[in-house]
Amino acid sequence: MRAFTQHQGIAAPMDRSNVDTDMIIPKQFLKSIKRTGFGPNLFDELRYLDEGKPDQDCSGRPLNPDFILNQARYKNASVLLARDNFGCGSSREHAPWALDDYGFRVIIAPSFADIFYNNCFKNGLLPIVLEEQIVEKLFQETESQEGYQLTVDLDSKTVTTPSGESFGFEVDDFRRHCLLNGLDDIGVTLEDAELIKSYEAKRRESSPWLFNAGN
Repeated sequence: MRAFTQHQGIAAPMDRSNVDTDMIIPKQFLKSIKRTGFGPNLFDELRYLDEGKPDQDCSGRPLNPDFILNQARYKNASVLLARDNFGCGSSREHAPWALDDYGFRVIIAPSFADIFYNNCFKNGLLPIVLEEQIVEKLFQETESQEGYQLTVDLDSKTVTTPSGESFGFEVDDFRRHCLLNGLDDIGVTLEDAELIKSYEAKRRESSPWLFNAGN
C-alpha cells in the first residue's frame, strides 16, 4: 500500500449528499478482485451519457458535460470534496479501489458511512471529516478559484488552503501510523515477522508432532 505523508492536489467539489457505493462504482463492474482497472468506471452513471456495460471501452463513450469530473478545470483532481454520508450503501471495497485508481488520494466530507470510511484507510485513501461549515467554505472557494489546490499533511493533521488558512482534523493513531508507513493489514502483521518466526520455532521444538502430520 502506498504511504501517505503529505499531499497537494486540485480539489473537485461533488455537491451531492448520500453518494452510495453503487454510484461510486456500479455493481455491473464488480467483476474482479484486483484493486486496479476500476477508475474508468468511477461514478459511471453520472460521468457518461450512455449505460455502461462490463468490458466496455470507455474511451469512445459520450461524456456528460455537466458532471464535475468532466470539466477541464477539474482534470487530474486528486482531492474530492463531498457532502454528508459519503460512501453509504453496500460495503463493497471496490468503491475506494475505484477512487484510488482514478487518482484521488483524499476525500473531505462532513460525514462518511462507517464501512466505507474504514475501507479507505485499508486501501491508502485518507478520508477527512471536517465540520459542515468548513466543508461549505472549501466548496465555495474551490468553485470560485480555478486551479484551487489543497495541501493535506497527515503528520500534522491539517488541511491548508492556497491562502494559508489551515484546518485541523482528527484521525485514529493506529490508522495514522498505518497510512504514514504504507501498511495494510498484512503489512501490520509482517511488522512482527521476527516474533512470529520465533514463536513458530519454539512451537516446533515443544510440540513437534503438530508439524509432522502426514509424514
